[in-house]
This record gives sequence, structure tokens and C-alpha cells, in this order.
Amino acid sequence: MTLIKSISGIRGTIGGSVGDSLTPVDAVKFAAAYGTFIKQNRKVDSNKIVVGRDARISGKMVEHLIIGTLMGVGFDVVNIGLATTPTTEKAVAMEKACGGIILTASHNPKQWNALKLLNEKGEFLNAAEGATILNIAEDESFEFVDVDHLGKETQADYTDKHIESVLNLDLVDVDAIRDANFEVAIDCVNSVGGIVIPKLLRALGVTKINELYCTPDGKFPHNPEPLPENLTDISTLMKTTSSTVGFVVDPDVDRLAIVDENGGMFGEEYTLVAVADYILKHTPGNTVSNLSSSRALRDVTEKYGCKYTAAAVGEVNVVDKMKATNAIIGGEGNGGIIYPANHYGRDALVGIALFLTHLAKEKKTVGELRATYPQYYIAKQKVELTPRIDVDAILDAVKEKYSQYDITDIDGVKIDFPDKWVHLRKSNTEPIIRVYSEAHTMKEAEDIGGEVMAVIKQLAK
Repeated sequence: MTLIKSISGIRGTIGGSVGDSLTPVDAVKFAAAYGTFIKQNRKVDSNKIVVGRDARISGKMVEHLIIGTLMGVGFDVVNIGLATTPTTEKAVAMEKACGGIILTASHNPKQWNALKLLNEKGEFLNAAEGATILNIAEDESFEFVDVDHLGKETQADYTDKHIESVLNLDLVDVDAIRDANFEVAIDCVNSVGGIVIPKLLRALGVTKINELYCTPDGKFPHNPEPLPENLTDISTLMKTTSSTVGFVVDPDVDRLAIVDENGGMFGEEYTLVAVADYILKHTPGNTVSNLSSSRALRDVTEKYGCKYTAAAVGEVNVVDKMKATNAIIGGEGNGGIIYPANHYGRDALVGIALFLTHLAKEKKTVGELRATYPQYYIAKQKVELTPRIDVDAILDAVKEKYSQYDITDIDGVKIDFPDKWVHLRKSNTEPIIRVYSEAHTMKEAEDIGGEVMAVIKQLAK
């Protein structure tokens, strides 16, 4: 059993002992800590907190615990039930609530669940706020109300409102999508995507939809992380139908993977690249992704004479950098698109609508569109160290050794070579250094990563 407490929330496996996994006791403690924090740091004149969840088997049980706890702290809870992560984020803003909790373990397998915490804007809490909540939970310094001041629960459905907000985006062209007569295949991994994605596609004018795993019962038919090795079923579906494009989402629908007409993977890194290409073509501006995302976004951004900036890994860091640079599009290389014209949060609905518009206007197949972008490959490796090794000292020594190249150290160490890069990040939970590298071929990416790994191992002796 596993329980992971971090500044971004709490997640763990269901069952087991208190403190070792995500038990009802742990869920209540963390919800009480969050409610206490919001009460002490309320930034809007509201007593409402929004709660939404994905379709995990444990979702209803955890939902009852969280809502009851928040009511005990004195908050009125707007329960939006089965909802995507971006839907819950938008609901917080639309309700003018003082916060929100998303019950989802994102791409983790079915035995996992989690509490993801939002501020009054429907955006994730920052590191300092998350640390404060962890301290409140640790100290159990909760504030509960008496019987006359208990909160109440109301229910609402924000799926249609979310879809409407996507349709109303200036760069979403429903007429162009309808006229293109796309046939679309989808894999929604039996979670909330199965509710919202078919409805979104129909609203966009798509009439031919080939559905895989759209029953929102939380019984994931394969590993729910949308990586190529987990997407063999939709790849087969693409080959056996006349589908134009395939879309795959994770259980909470903030990540989007695309499959081409031949069943090949578009590449999660290129979801953001393609959408950014379309956005920049019509509304030039700055872009942001994290340090471990593909250089292809930088290349596309500079093609339009605009500025790309890298942020530390983590959605909240990307959002902060987007705000600081007034970026018009950003996200992460895992298929997460952040489009501020809709909301500062990763949103697969926005990604689907913008990608289909782009595809309709380009009049290319998905494969042909993919071929227009710079080709990069990312290798992901790691170096295991003994607990006594000073990882920070090793990273400093690596910076010194490669000082003739562009170095970024806002999140580990990233070395930018002229035609490739290597990003080193230490793990917070085990004595390892994660080594991500990118180049124009996988061999080059693995080789440059291996070269830096050899340096690390030498320094660790």
C-alpha cells in the first residue's frame, strides 16, 4: 500500500492501514486541513467549495468522505459529481467559489485515488500553500463548526457549460469541423471522458464516432496512462475503420493523445506543438512548456517570430510562467494543453476542438500534418545512487563541466546543446537522478543521455 503526501495534494492506494495508504481517515484529515487552510486564507466573499471526481471505483466512497468533512468545517459544497479535471476547475470560477477539490489519481491505475486542491480561480495551489496544508494535516489543527453552522450540499452539472465555453472560443470553427466530415475514434478508458468526449464531438458537428471504453465505471481496460504501449486497441480500431483521427484521454481528461489514420501515434509531445502551431498562426504570442518537454514547441514558436520560455516541471509552474510572460498557449509534453483564453489549466476538450479546427483548415491527413513538424525523440533514463551521495553537489559539478553550453537550473540542471538537450532532476523520494534527453534520433538522444550519465557515475565514486 502507498500514501504520497506532497504540496500538490495527497494520493494513494485504497485500503490498508492509516498513514500507509489512502484510507478514509487519511482522506478526512487532508480534507479538513484543506478546509481549515481555505477558511484562514479566504480570498473571495464566498463560502462554497466545488467537488468533482473521475469515475474510479473508489470515487463515490471518497466523495462522501470529502463532502461530509468540508460541511463539518462549515463550507457549502457544490457537488458536480462525475466531471473532468478541467470541468471542475472551470466550475470553481463559474460558481465564484473559494476553492475546489478534484478526486482523481489522473493516469494512475484503478487502485489509486487522490485529492487535488484548487484555489478560488480554479487553479492548483502553489508550493507554499500546499506545504501549509501538509503542516495543518500533520498537526491536526483543524477547525470544525458547531451544529448550527454546518455547511450544506447542493448538486450541479457543469459538463454542458464546459463544452459551451469551448465552442465559444474564437479559434474553434464548428462550421469548418462539420464541413470536413471527420470520422473520429476515441478511447476514454471507462472514465469521465466517456461522458464528455462524445458529447463534445457531436457539439462540434462530428456525426461519425467510433467509441472505445466509454462506460464511466472506473474499470480501466488497460493501463490508463495514454502512452503508445497502452493504446494498441485504438490503433487496431483505426486500421479497421475509416477513422480520420483518434483521440485518447486519461481518466480525468486533462491529457490528450492523438492517433493518426494508420493507427500510428502522433506523439504526446506533439499534441501541444500542433495546437500551438494553429494558435500562433492566427494569434501570434509567447509560449511556455516545462524543461522536460520537446524543443519542437520552441522551434514552432520561433518560426512565427515569437518567444518561447521554459518553466520548471509541474502544471502550477507552467501556469505561473505563462502569466509572467503573457503567453497565449502553453502546457506540458504529456499531452497537456493550457489555453488561457479558456482557462489556466490542462484541458483535453480544448485540445480536441482546436486540433480538429486546425486539421480541417489545413486539409491534410493527421499523418501529413505530423510530418510538417520538427522531428525529435526523447529518451528517459535514470542513474541510481547510494543514499550517502550528495546529489546537489553532483548536479553542481555537472553544471561546471558543461558550462560552455546554455545551462538552466531552475529545476535540476538542463544542458542545452546546439542540436539536443539533457535534463537532470533528482527524485524527492529515492536516491536517483532522472535523465531526460532529446535529439533528432533516438540513438542520439540515448547517446547524449548516456554520456552525461557516465559523468554522474564518475562523480559519484
